Amino acid sequence: IPVFINQLRFLQYFILSLIWFVSEVSQMVECFSSFTLSSGKCGNLLGPVEKNSCCLNPSYGYKEADGDCRSCGRAAWSEWTPWGECSVSCTEGVSQRRRSCHGIGNCLDPDNLGKVQTKPCVKKACCPVEGGWSEWGNWQLCSVTCGDGVRKRRRTCSEPFPQCGGSCSGAEEEITPCSTEIICPTHGGWSSWGSWGPCPVTCFYEGHSPQKELRKRTCTNPPPSTVPRGNLCEGSDTESRPCSGLPFCPVDGNWGAWAGHTPCSVTCGVGQQTQRRICDSPKPAHGGKQCRGEEQQTGICVIPDNCPLNGIWTEWGEWSACKPPSTRNIRCRYREGKRRRERDCVDRKYNGDSCDGEIVQHGSCYDIEDCELNGVLSEWSLWSYCKPDCGPNSVQIREMKCVADLSSYNSQDPAIFAGDPRVKCDGLKEQTESRPCKNVPVCMDKVVMLCSELMFIHFY
Repeated sequence: IPVFINQLRFLQYFILSLIWFVSEVSQMVECFSSFTLSSGKCGNLLGPVEKNSCCLNPSYGYKEADGDCRSCGRAAWSEWTPWGECSVSCTEGVSQRRRSCHGIGNCLDPDNLGKVQTKPCVKKACCPVEGGWSEWGNWQLCSVTCGDGVRKRRRTCSEPFPQCGGSCSGAEEEITPCSTEIICPTHGGWSSWGSWGPCPVTCFYEGHSPQKELRKRTCTNPPPSTVPRGNLCEGSDTESRPCSGLPFCPVDGNWGAWAGHTPCSVTCGVGQQTQRRICDSPKPAHGGKQCRGEEQQTGICVIPDNCPLNGIWTEWGEWSACKPPSTRNIRCRYREGKRRRERDCVDRKYNGDSCDGEIVQHGSCYDIEDCELNGVLSEWSLWSYCKPDCGPNSVQIREMKCVADLSSYNSQDPAIFAGDPRVKCDGLKEQTESRPCKNVPVCMDKVVMLCSELMFIHFY
């Protein structure tokens, strides 16, 4: 056992060393001028540059050796994907949707929504039930009057009929060979026309009559039979036509010299610049070949300046204490007070735009700090999402809680009340219900762990 543990530690050390080496050496990335948050894909490849140069512009994206596209911007969540297909085709299953975190750093998740959401679904209330076949019908007559043919018989899916979209397994029709024992005559048929023969010239000279090209076919598809005698093919076995569409003798085109570079397409970070050339040394004529290669070539240019980074608002701060608008006391009373909260515009760099909107927000409030209020039971909450998102123990819950009775106030919006009251919940019983989620996917981390253990045992 000690030898086994030492070997395992050596293998872990080797893998970690390899990962460190690759991360240190791989400094070059494929740089793209756009990154789409909704799809996580890069667009408009600029070329290979150092990662730091590419990310001078936070709207750019890049790919490392693993081929995955990454954003140069701040960490941000993608939109939720559409809800996926139900996990089963009939009866109750679950549907999932996902989102991804793209950018530098970690995405905020104050509501603890995670990357996956799961809900129950019913695609079809019942599952198909197969039917049963009737007895086979009588055989039909042979399909031909001479030579070999086929005959058929049929049955129906009616004993019993299928239910809920079911069907019968097997064929509805059965076919078997049959013979009349009478030989049929075989009539001759033309083969496909052969290819046109070559014209004697490749260029057309004015004043000369065009030459002719020929093609042939044979009466071999099939050949006519002798006994009983079949008919010969009708028509000629040879066809001719004048050589047409011959061009004047061609002059191939050739490129002129490259023109100078255009200015760099950006004023900061990585951009592109182009060169052009013209196919005029000489121009192609009389069907001559166009110049081979590209009329335009594009190269990378780097402006070593950081691109503007616009400011973003922080989350709103906590509300200030609820204060009376005059000298009159408002605590535990039905009089409205005033409060305020603030936020900051942060991360504005390199002449980026300031944040839109107000830095201070004012609002009305009722001061219920330490007020004694009667309690009432809330309505049942909505069923939660299925948790965990995989495995056999996934469940939904809903709750009924004791909350303060705010019905005497002009507004029952919980957000307008400031402070923690003393709620009297005597005789009120809070409740929690749960129900299992059906047909939830298997947890992949357990599958991967099992596969890893099996591979490790096989290796040693």
